[in-house]
Amino acid sequence: MPDQPSDHDLPSYDDLPVKEGAPAGSSWGLWGDDDRFGCLNLLTPERAARAAQTLVTKGAVFPLNLEYELPDPPLFGRQAPQHDVLGEGGHDDVLHFNTQSSSQWDGFRHVQHPLHGHYNGVADGDHGIDHWAARGLAGRAVLVDVGRHLSIDPSSSYGITVADLDATLAAQGTELEVGDVLLLRTGWTTWYRAADDATRAALPGNQKAPGLRPGTEMLRWLWDHHVAAVASDNPAVEAVPLGGHLSKEERFEIRTNLDRMPDAFMHTALLPLLGIPLGELWDLDALADDCAADGRYAGLFTSAPLRVRAGVASPPNALVLK
Repeated sequence: MPDQPSDHDLPSYDDLPVKEGAPAGSSWGLWGDDDRFGCLNLLTPERAARAAQTLVTKGAVFPLNLEYELPDPPLFGRQAPQHDVLGEGGHDDVLHFNTQSSSQWDGFRHVQHPLHGHYNGVADGDHGIDHWAARGLAGRAVLVDVGRHLSIDPSSSYGITVADLDATLAAQGTELEVGDVLLLRTGWTTWYRAADDATRAALPGNQKAPGLRPGTEMLRWLWDHHVAAVASDNPAVEAVPLGGHLSKEERFEIRTNLDRMPDAFMHTALLPLLGIPLGELWDLDALADDCAADGRYAGLFTSAPLRVRAGVASPPNALVLK
């Protein structure tokens, strides 16, 4: 394995790629030609130890998984989960579920770039989430509570801008550090919990949700802050419907120039080009309430994905401790 780049040596977005022949705007080769972790490499033992030593002061624990059954019905045409309890006297239970029907990590198998394939040029089947699970994920998490700061309509498709992120961090008095897990709260989960059955039933066919506004400016901001991952309380991290901010002419241009696909759908750059893992439908409300109450927006983060060989995605089994 090649030497790992120091924080000082991490390239800026405008200096990518670092490997000859790698796609423009990609981090391929930065952590070696066979790397399967991307920016998770920034979750170093030193950062985990520092987060544990400095951020856990009151022993508060915040689980970030939604209930297994939510959203109900699932979004994006995914299957509803099933739970069967077997046996009499003593029980086993059997779960059958789509790993992306509720709180999830998007692994690097989930989305490929339409021209360049999967992250780091690694073959599809070699990008299983079992690599992440075998390593375990721990470090510093920072909540960016845009939903509370801006009071945006969580049933809208508002596109959160770089300026919105900067303003929220400034209002919170929070600074991102290299290797942070960025937790983006839009308020969507709060809204969903309060929605009636008819509103929930209508969502899969007419879905709107606030989220990050796609484009090079956002990609540059995320990379130049050198986050380890981004996870949100909304269905897609990005605003939904995907590409809804673009004109018809822009959408047509993207269909004829696939290198522009991230302008409509940043997953096609964040996962396969930059190697930034994405978490979706995370339950950030209790954590957000506590952060607003004590003014501390950082905590120790842990996550134990399912160790499924060649798995595409996983419930995060994530916690933040303060």
